Amino acid sequence: MPAGGIGGARFLRGLKATLGIGAGAQENKATITVVGNTGDDITLFGLRICPDLDTVMYTLGGGINESQGWGRSGETFTVKEELAAYGMQPTWFGLGDRDAATHIVRAQMMAAGYTLSEVTEALCDRWKPGVRLLPMTDDRVETHVLVEEGQDRRALHFQEWWIRHRAALPASEIVLVGAEDSAPAPGVLEAVAEADIVLLPPSNPVVSVGSILSVPGIREALNSATVVGVSPIIGGTAVRGMADACLAAIGVESSAQAVAGHYGPELLDGWLVDEVDAGARVKGVEIRSRPLYMSDPESTAAIARAALDLALELKEHRA
Repeated sequence: MPAGGIGGARFLRGLKATLGIGAGAQENKATITVVGNTGDDITLFGLRICPDLDTVMYTLGGGINESQGWGRSGETFTVKEELAAYGMQPTWFGLGDRDAATHIVRAQMMAAGYTLSEVTEALCDRWKPGVRLLPMTDDRVETHVLVEEGQDRRALHFQEWWIRHRAALPASEIVLVGAEDSAPAPGVLEAVAEADIVLLPPSNPVVSVGSILSVPGIREALNSATVVGVSPIIGGTAVRGMADACLAAIGVESSAQAVAGHYGPELLDGWLVDEVDAGARVKGVEIRSRPLYMSDPESTAAIARAALDLALELKEHRA
């Protein structure tokens, strides 16, 4: 399952619940492989920070700040404050003390020659998320945003645009630097080929799922799978974050129908939309409507079950 960010992590938690995977659950033969977005990754203070991989790991491993949906629970920011006291930049990134430990381990392992895949596996040994978490690529891919400020046009790292500017600067283009020359991480294509079904969670379609699809070979592999997605747009509004700003930058309307059309029938077999978007239609894509707000664990599990059931139904029809 390609996933990124808060929506992807919470959907995964619901999917684990509906499949009976996790602490206290009876033995279940079902397994989940997650292909995590690394396009949001950034190097700050000599540390390699992988926000989406860590959000999935912390959420499923019980260490996430539940109120935020990102970062560690019980977090403190002494290191951030001390760096600012030294005049170190940037000051806009919320580097927490507990979170910094993860980034230090990652940086040291990568400096010693380990790949991001190997580092991610080692980090997951501690958190035990209950899924197999793979980065989309071991190569360095970073999302940059071209913004317009008066007569000036400049490029910002996605994290600066997203966090510092809250995506308020008009974006004319989103560029995945390094994507064309990247390769899928070990195990990614094999996981897609061996999967019974593939689910696209309600993650940002441009800078989360879109980044994963930009790695050569991944979209082509998914075209042969049974794929069902869950819309991140409800009634023309992004459920979380500022996905509408990202969609505007690539010229796609902020609607459940437009996002399904953006993915296309070559990729999507089925698409879940909220009841307010029940009229959405995309030729070649089976669209079903149901409540899509992940307001609590039960509703999230029910959404995951609906996506899973639709995918299994469509897979049977294709057989």
